[in-house]
Amino acid sequence: MSFRRLFVSILVAFFLPVTPSIADELDARIDMLYEEELADLFLWLHQNPELSHMEHKTSDRLASELEGLGYDVHRGIGGTGIVALLENGDGPLVMFRADMDGLPVEEKSGLPYASTAKQIDWDGNEVSVMHACGHDVHVTSLVGTAKIMVERRDQWQGTLMLIGQPAEERVGGARLMREDNIWDRFGQPDYAMALHVTSSVPTGMLIADPAPYSGADTVDILIKGVGAHGASPHSGVDPVLLGSQIVVALQSVVSRSLPPRRPGVITVGSFHSGTKHNIISDAAKLQITVRSESVADRALLLEGIKRVAENAGRMMGLSGDMLPEVVVYENEGVPPTLNDIAMLERVRGVWTDSLGEGIFYNQQRLAMGAEDFPFFTVDPYIPSVYFAVGGTDQADFDRAAAGGPPVASHHSPLFKIVPEPSVELGVKASVTGLIDLLQNL
Repeated sequence: MSFRRLFVSILVAFFLPVTPSIADELDARIDMLYEEELADLFLWLHQNPELSHMEHKTSDRLASELEGLGYDVHRGIGGTGIVALLENGDGPLVMFRADMDGLPVEEKSGLPYASTAKQIDWDGNEVSVMHACGHDVHVTSLVGTAKIMVERRDQWQGTLMLIGQPAEERVGGARLMREDNIWDRFGQPDYAMALHVTSSVPTGMLIADPAPYSGADTVDILIKGVGAHGASPHSGVDPVLLGSQIVVALQSVVSRSLPPRRPGVITVGSFHSGTKHNIISDAAKLQITVRSESVADRALLLEGIKRVAENAGRMMGLSGDMLPEVVVYENEGVPPTLNDIAMLERVRGVWTDSLGEGIFYNQQRLAMGAEDFPFFTVDPYIPSVYFAVGGTDQADFDRAAAGGPPVASHHSPLFKIVPEPSVELGVKASVTGLIDLLQNL
């Protein structure tokens, strides 16, 4: 055999999909790792949740775990965030993120290890805290992935960057870490990945779709009126009536301005006005969340809100500085999470080869939840894949379908995840995806 043919044969063999024997060996190693280390770590994280921007114990535990594995760990990034680097020769720089924060929710899951943690919140109030969105699974999976990647350094080349991100629930942590100049300090990734666990999908399945999450904006409408006695409405301008007309008219922005095959949501979550039954107030305030899936659709919806609010004011006889004021909180908005199509196809191919054809949960996404992960990947653009692992036993879905208790959603006090299969699939999908990306071709 010529040297050229021998070299090509070796190269092809090296980049062949994971064989069943290799996949089985990885399964066995992850099973053992969960039993020996990750189960206890998950339990500790679940029982010690911390609020956004206050993840001090969680961040310290994650940093210590990664330092113990030989990673170069940098603490206090963007507050409580961490960046951990593992260099392994020449090759790409690939980032993987796990978010760390819990929620101000009292856990009522009935689990024997349910959280009883309390914490002083941002307003000085003592509140119950739980991992009602599965971030304990994310951190546990990240540690498992970190360990397997150390053990398999002979299978990849380049630099692995692991990020422990604070404050995802308040959509501020990723932005703060970027503002702390992490790309200048530690290098701009060639690729980025992140995972989420979801209670709406059975364990043992992955979601890896082109558009995992929507963009979100926080909007207030400040309505001015003219106060009067409730028995003399003709002598004032009723901001409650004006606000009610705006609430109803806003739905026409989605149904009659947005193309019908493009999703969008305008939800008025709060309407405040007045102090007493027989007093017409002089002001009202609407608090709104807006969901979109492109820059163009975001602009269309926000402009539509302003148009409806101001013209409803004109219809009530207001003008000039008396018109309703629309306030868009730019620092609280997030872009849509959109996977890079070429990278997604590449990683899905790896997962199909290593995890099997039936690994993907392909049902259409129905809700328009949001994520702040795009702050890592949009400006500058970094090819990225954000995926999810199923977290609920199929038996629970079967019981719900038969009239039993429904499967609790994220952010519910009843939220719960089956930890072992969720963490183990998270580790396996992460490791196989990262090893494929970390090749010095």
